[in-house]
Amino acid sequence: MTFMTPLILFAGLGIALPILAHLLNRYQVKRTDWAAMQFLNRSVRVRSRQVRLRDILLLILRCLAVLLLAFALSKPVMKNVEGIASGLGERRTGVIIALDVSYSMQHSDGTSTRFNRALKKIGTIAEGIHPGDPVCLVLLGAEHRVVARNMAFDLERFEAILHAQQTTPESLDLDGVPLTLKELAEEMDAPQKEIYIVTDMQEQDWKNRPAWLNDAFAELSRNASTIIIPVSGGSDNLAITNLELVSGVLRKDTIARYRATVRNCGTSPVANVRVKGLADSITVDTKTIPAIAAGASETVSLFVQFHNSGPVRISAELEPDSLLEDNTRRTVAIIREQVSVLFVDGSSGDGSSVGFIAAALRARGNDAGQEDFTVQSVTWVDLPAQDLARFDVVILQDVPDITPDQARAFENYVRSGKGLIWFAGDNLDAAAWNKRSALNGIPLLPAVIDQAVNTSDALGVGRPLDPIMPDHAVCRPLLSLPADLFSETRFLKVLQVQPAATSFTVLALAGTAAPVLMEHSIGRGHVFMFTTSADPVWNNMAVTPVFPMVLQQMVTYLTAREFEKPRLVGDSLSLSYVDQPDASEAVFDTPSEETITVPVREHRNQYVALLDHAREAGFYLARVSLQAPGMPIAVNVDTRESNVSCLSAAETMSGFEGTDITVAHSDADLLDAAERSRTGRSFWLSFMLAGLGLLVIESLFVSQLGKSTEWRQPNEEN
Repeated sequence: MTFMTPLILFAGLGIALPILAHLLNRYQVKRTDWAAMQFLNRSVRVRSRQVRLRDILLLILRCLAVLLLAFALSKPVMKNVEGIASGLGERRTGVIIALDVSYSMQHSDGTSTRFNRALKKIGTIAEGIHPGDPVCLVLLGAEHRVVARNMAFDLERFEAILHAQQTTPESLDLDGVPLTLKELAEEMDAPQKEIYIVTDMQEQDWKNRPAWLNDAFAELSRNASTIIIPVSGGSDNLAITNLELVSGVLRKDTIARYRATVRNCGTSPVANVRVKGLADSITVDTKTIPAIAAGASETVSLFVQFHNSGPVRISAELEPDSLLEDNTRRTVAIIREQVSVLFVDGSSGDGSSVGFIAAALRARGNDAGQEDFTVQSVTWVDLPAQDLARFDVVILQDVPDITPDQARAFENYVRSGKGLIWFAGDNLDAAAWNKRSALNGIPLLPAVIDQAVNTSDALGVGRPLDPIMPDHAVCRPLLSLPADLFSETRFLKVLQVQPAATSFTVLALAGTAAPVLMEHSIGRGHVFMFTTSADPVWNNMAVTPVFPMVLQQMVTYLTAREFEKPRLVGDSLSLSYVDQPDASEAVFDTPSEETITVPVREHRNQYVALLDHAREAGFYLARVSLQAPGMPIAVNVDTRESNVSCLSAAETMSGFEGTDITVAHSDADLLDAAERSRTGRSFWLSFMLAGLGLLVIESLFVSQLGKSTEWRQPNEEN
């Protein structure tokens, strides 16, 4: 016998109370001398034995009642009870059903999805639950959500709740499953508990689990009967894992090239994979990939022409397959009417740097759209007279120094969402820049400048760029360059720097890891810092194809907005304000056309509206108020879930060897596991009724004795 609340057994010590009362009552004798006392002595002696017997019986009844009530409150449970005792006990089972709703459960075998098969399995479980039994239903995803907690089981109500659920475009957080189910089991008040985990046993989640996770599941099975119910399926699936801007500028009347990456997550090759490119839901390009090997990825270029300014929703789509959630990848492009660049030249030469910068920014196949792109050049002494708000990007080339007011102005300029590009040169004052950069404790530049160093060899040949580059928007066009053309870019001199903790190295020198280009963000904007010059004095970069490709990509990157960066399901979506807005709430429209209002809060010297945990894939619309025009935000699925291969039956069984967890592949296995787990009986009600019965008997006994005493006293007086 076990007890659900064993500490209540200490209440059994309450039997000391009636015993103590009996002993105290025995010694509390009050003497009263009166004349008629002598006539009662004989009667008292005759009845003394009867009184003692009565008190002992009452004491026994009261002690037994206290013990039985203590047993009842401690909720005793007996396993494998048979015969009459089985009929006296209460067969009450608490059931926790954990349903995997990650988007791999939407994978179809051509007739039904894994999720639909999971619902049928839960229907089989429900047939064995008794009305009134406590039931929990928890949905397993990136965040586990309890949709029914300790609900008194009613089949019709439970089925209504169950069939209202859907899969989510989320991955499965397997690490948090044992803890969530353990907490639910501990909350549940039932003599025996069962946990059913209905999942597709996806390989990437369940295979090669860490030892601590296996121990957590083993501990869970010791607290409750735990049954795993696999609803596995095939492995065929195609997914678009990435969609990125590779080249082009986001301006009106221009064409940009996007690259879509398609992965074959299955075990068989796939031929003739058709990929569509869409702009605002209109197909603008279509490409076909001849073949994709099993487990391999292929890329395809999609070209998008921008006819108007404003936000454009861009998508790459596959034809429908066995899993639809990952067939679409989305991004947003903010097309500008015009891009203005201010070039500040600090050199004292012939102004050749201006020519290189202007040529690089305008390097395109034709003259279309030139009026939409302006480059204004000034000398560094004329910088204080410029209104920075008129420009989207400022380029500083070999500027010796700036004033403290200019440093603060540049910080505010970048913080508001604009871009700054900084080039080194022979004229700059490193000490002055380090001092100006560190104003207010917020570095303007991504690194502290040490000194210029020579990187050429004995023959005067400079060091090339490192061909291994990070996954950064600025680097993507360079990946298409031939290796020999890329290696022709040589650097004779660079600045030796100490990168800040917030900086990121975009380009580096081969063999040294010395940074050539670094980036960091300030508020809503970004700063790029070249450790070399923008003219052929320190390098030959300005006369190679690398320079225009990098510079144009940097301007596109810097003139982007936070809306253009795709998010994943589960990420938070933010709407930033430069100044305090008039409205106290922002509005987010979801892809399913639900409107959500969120408060605007001040955060790090700016105002932000934050929508926590995006639950849908698609285009959200962020608005500063209900009446304001919206700005789209792309939200995609995490394609780690796209590998839908499942563990085999043998792998699933071996994964839980040494634990009390049962794996039920068939309905027969499921029913058998449930029957074997439901052998316990709770006797709390039997003990409670017995204890209350003894109290009633004791009360009747005392009442009857009182009446007998009243009847005898008049007779004895007569």
